[in-house]
Amino acid sequence: MSLDVWLMWKEVKKQCDHCDSFYNTRECLYDANITHNLCEMAEKSGIYYALWRPEEIGCKYAKDIIPILTEWLKKLKKEPVKYSKYNSINWWWTYKYFVPFVENYLNACIENPESIIKVNR
Repeated sequence: MSLDVWLMWKEVKKQCDHCDSFYNTRECLYDANITHNLCEMAEKSGIYYALWRPEEIGCKYAKDIIPILTEWLKKLKKEPVKYSKYNSINWWWTYKYFVPFVENYLNACIENPESIIKVNR
């Protein structure tokens, strides 16, 4: 099992190439995936809700989680030994993968602050 995250643009109207009818859709600006094996590390580092359950902390747009990800990414990088002890048991995913995931997601949020956060867990 894993977490999928997307940053979606606002709805846009498109025309079907086959029947010429119009429909509403969202354009994906960023997508990423990470294993649930890193939930404990996310919880201990304080960014679980920003990543896995942003709607539960009132975050709908990328700009809403930028301060959270920024703050906790600094802490993750500052204390690698502390957070590495929460590496997944099977070692498939570890601190060395989690930090770049958070960093890339943060950069995508900064580049697309008005995008809508969508998660699938």
